[in-house]
Amino acid sequence: MSFLVRQISLTADGREIVRAATIAQAQLSLGRAAESDIHLPDLALEPDHARIEQVDERTIRVRATGTLGFELEGRTVLRAEIDPAKGAELRFGGHRVTLSRGDDGATILSIRRVDAVSEASEEKEETKVFSLRGLLPGKRLTAWALALAILIGFLAIPIWSYAGRPADDTRNIYKMVGDKAWSSGPLSQAHHALEGRCETCHQKAFVSVRDSACQTCHRDAHDHAPAARIAMARAEGGLGVKLLAGVAAAFGKPPEGACVDCHREHEGAGPMQPTPQAFCTDCHGTLKDRLKDTKLGNAADFGTSHPQFSALVQARPGQHPRFSRASLDSRPMDDSGLKFPHDIHLSASGGVAKMARTMKAQYGFGDALACKDCHKPTADGVRFLPVDMERDCQMCHSLAFETIGGTFRTLRHGQPDQVVADLRAYFRSTGPAQPMALAGTARRRPGDYAQGRLYHAYFGAAAARPSRAEDAVRAVFSKGGACYDCHIVTPPGTNGNAGWQVLPVHQPMRYMMNGWFDHAAHRTEKCESCHAAPKSHDAKQLLLPGIDSCRTCHGGEKAKADVPSGCAMCHSYHAGDDAPWVPASRSIGKDAADRRKALTTSAYPVLLRGREPG
Repeated sequence: MSFLVRQISLTADGREIVRAATIAQAQLSLGRAAESDIHLPDLALEPDHARIEQVDERTIRVRATGTLGFELEGRTVLRAEIDPAKGAELRFGGHRVTLSRGDDGATILSIRRVDAVSEASEEKEETKVFSLRGLLPGKRLTAWALALAILIGFLAIPIWSYAGRPADDTRNIYKMVGDKAWSSGPLSQAHHALEGRCETCHQKAFVSVRDSACQTCHRDAHDHAPAARIAMARAEGGLGVKLLAGVAAAFGKPPEGACVDCHREHEGAGPMQPTPQAFCTDCHGTLKDRLKDTKLGNAADFGTSHPQFSALVQARPGQHPRFSRASLDSRPMDDSGLKFPHDIHLSASGGVAKMARTMKAQYGFGDALACKDCHKPTADGVRFLPVDMERDCQMCHSLAFETIGGTFRTLRHGQPDQVVADLRAYFRSTGPAQPMALAGTARRRPGDYAQGRLYHAYFGAAAARPSRAEDAVRAVFSKGGACYDCHIVTPPGTNGNAGWQVLPVHQPMRYMMNGWFDHAAHRTEKCESCHAAPKSHDAKQLLLPGIDSCRTCHGGEKAKADVPSGCAMCHSYHAGDDAPWVPASRSIGKDAADRRKALTTSAYPVLLRGREPG
């Protein structure tokens, strides 16, 4: 079953134009809606006005879907059944539909517009029917009137209010007519106290905020790098960028590098928004192309274009250690001065695990040692404190050497000279344990004092006991001794040493000096997911995750990663203790020494902390 639909229209000279289309369907929809099978753009029709259905070869059923109906032979009806062999004439609004049968048996629908355009209301006339044209002023006049009203209400009146106030007027923005309209939004939490006091930052009317206004409060903020280096590092913009910069300068915007380039205000009452990634990548994306002497790699996006992490490691331990910065790709070693195999301590089946199980009730250990049993976080959870012998190790690695009335005397950890002095004093001031046979006041036979007998052996040991001190000292600092198993020990006479020396231990709280990492933000992760400690057999192995490990969660600022990460998440422009920056003119060794010196003066977390010997 099919219909042949013939749309008939007339040209200006009265010639007919027929557009025919065959629709192979048993039912057609007719209406004003564009999706109708027969689309008649006539406001007199409903969007879905009627259905034309071929019931069989001799019957065509036409029914209205709404209440308006249609005309059949001059009568308005809602439903009709027509024999196509006899034909019929239907009228829908301003259109006449003639129904007939063709020679091939197909049903023919001939559609012709019979009313004038103004009466038929074709599609192009619908906008006029619903338009307010003629009731309101023209669009151009309305646009000019509204523009003038905006200039008067939001520019002229506030300027008049500002210029006309007395010089000693201390009213804030909300007491002045129209000034509030100039604010694009509330201040962030950091500057909330300045709400309504525009003059604090906007010190001159119609002049952009200057750096001097920011430095009134932020006195300690400093440049990212020397001004000359920053100027060389900036990528030169194209013609469009230069044009925009010229327009901005004409309206009083400060030159490149001003505080307002990165710090945006009036963007909401919450925390200040982080600096967009583009402000960093404008320079760092192609930095090496302009600064040939820089040691920094190009960084345009953390997920796709960022160099491997570099760590500050101790290349040579000792009283005068040497530090170097190395990429994690080179698998650098950090010689901390300790002998510590992580794999043995974290094993679930070795002797350490058995000892941990015996101390489970007292110290809260599990069936084996875990990272948290030895590594304690700082109060803010950002980093971890250096491992402390007395707090974290002594429950297993005891330094006790004498018991007095239930109290243990221990060797002084971290003080080799004091260890030697304590052992010598102990052996000089105490005697060997007295045998039970020598107890009491009973008289002894003369033969009891003969050589080889008990008396002779005991008093001989007591006389020789002070000389045993040196043997004890040597045992403590030699292989198998309390110090030797964990520390690098040098005996007397080595490198001009007068006595036993223990190499100083360096336990940094931070390795990546140019980036920020917060352990507290990653508390849902297991230590082993980033640090391969269970497989580490050498204390020199640097157990830091590389950039690929971080990229499993973090991507660029606009990436579809679990954690989209812009530059400001890990780096700070005004680098301080939280994100230090090392100028090229300063050596790493001097920088490390300066940070070590800051231990006693800085109120901020220590970046590079060395432990005392032992």
